[in-house]
Amino acid sequence: MNNRYYGKLIFELSRPGRIGYSLPPAEVPQRNLRSELPADVLRQQTPQLPEVDEPTVVRHYTNMSNNNFGVDTGFYPLGSCTMKYNPKLNDEVAALPAFTQLHPAQPMETVQGALEVYYNLQHLLSEVAGMSAFTLNPYAGAHGELTGLMIIRAYHHSRGDDKRVKVLIPDSAHGTNPASAAVCGLQVVEVKSRPDGTVDVDDLRPLLGDDVAAMMMTNPNTLGIFEHNIPEIASLVHECGGLMYYDGANLNPMLGVCRPGDMGFDVMHINLHKTFSTPHGGGGPGAGPVGVRQGLEELLPNPQVVKKEDGSLCLNESSNASGQISSYCGNYNILLRAYAYLLTLGHDYLRQAGMLSVLNANYIKESLKTYYDLPIGGLCKHEFVFNGLKPEYGGEHSNPQHIRTLDVAKRLLDYGFHAPTVYFPLLFHEAMMIEPTETESKDTLDAFIDVMKRIAEEAKTDPEKLRSAPHDTPVRRLDDVKAVKEPHFTYKDYTEP
Repeated sequence: MNNRYYGKLIFELSRPGRIGYSLPPAEVPQRNLRSELPADVLRQQTPQLPEVDEPTVVRHYTNMSNNNFGVDTGFYPLGSCTMKYNPKLNDEVAALPAFTQLHPAQPMETVQGALEVYYNLQHLLSEVAGMSAFTLNPYAGAHGELTGLMIIRAYHHSRGDDKRVKVLIPDSAHGTNPASAAVCGLQVVEVKSRPDGTVDVDDLRPLLGDDVAAMMMTNPNTLGIFEHNIPEIASLVHECGGLMYYDGANLNPMLGVCRPGDMGFDVMHINLHKTFSTPHGGGGPGAGPVGVRQGLEELLPNPQVVKKEDGSLCLNESSNASGQISSYCGNYNILLRAYAYLLTLGHDYLRQAGMLSVLNANYIKESLKTYYDLPIGGLCKHEFVFNGLKPEYGGEHSNPQHIRTLDVAKRLLDYGFHAPTVYFPLLFHEAMMIEPTETESKDTLDAFIDVMKRIAEEAKTDPEKLRSAPHDTPVRRLDDVKAVKEPHFTYKDYTEP
């Protein structure tokens, strides 16, 4: 930490008059926008940008990146948002010049190979998910949710059934489910869970009616529990005229074992980073393909990649489509990575990937349940949830001085591990969701288990060590509440009077 670039912001490294670039003479006529545009659309003040030389810029951002934690630097047991390893072969495929040098406005006869990748991936996802057709256009999982709900609304409107405005969502659902429904102009109705973490069918029945557009479900659910009552739930929802929506965030452990389409779901999305090993983090780039059952294909958004009678591929615009939700055909380089991953594993190894994710999660759960409170026992799938430390290790929730899940998460940073998802799902006060994925070795899992045990012992013998963690990171524990309530978006030298 003696490196001066670690401890200073790039604004603090700024010196008046320094520049790190030189631009060639302009080859196009210059325009004076200040004289041509209305004053109310122009900045009134010059932006405060740092003035630094090129080496300073490079060192600044290099050192900043070294402070980032990612799946390439360490174990990422982040339940609910899988940080699965992205094989470098996928990156090499996506970086091939034959793909990277394409332009989306090229004539279709010159991009038949690219369209074939899109077309083949559509069909591979349909086979894996048990759906009739997919669109790869959505930019992320939440974007896929919105697209799927738009398709559901379009389906009901096409039948003149405009009163269906309610979406039934379990209380253990991902936070994007109710958000996507609200953005789509639909009303959110919560469905309670049973003590075993599954949907309470008895609570569901009174909520059904001719105003229900759909029910959104995740299987296995957010607690990592397989929803055994899906056939009954699907039958009840379909009987009242609603559709079943599958949140594909937890599809990973189901690979090659069971398919949402076979369970009775009508529409679904897949988070490619969670199941098919594409990069994720920092807000993107992402992909959230949406699949539909037979009879809903024409409602998929435009453009759609289709095969003509002569075998060539083209982009088709359907008049029945649910609009257009992205430019062209989504994040193509992300789709390439998923396609490479699927082809690399093939049918047999794809099934093995899902089974290994279940094995890894259960191995960690069983190794740590003596130290951490396990509110729902039994076999989990790819993830599970602890409810903080057990009382004998300082996790007594009724005691205001108890060791919180946040303390455990911060202490993990000192040992070189990223924390799992904390305080979600909201069913438990001290939730800690752990998801190791199938890509981690037993050595890595054992190292994580050992550290989690060590932290539990520390909580018992030296609780202040956890409350003041992290100790060995560039930045100590921040006041998260103050950061939200009093954010500083503009640099200011607060040492000045």
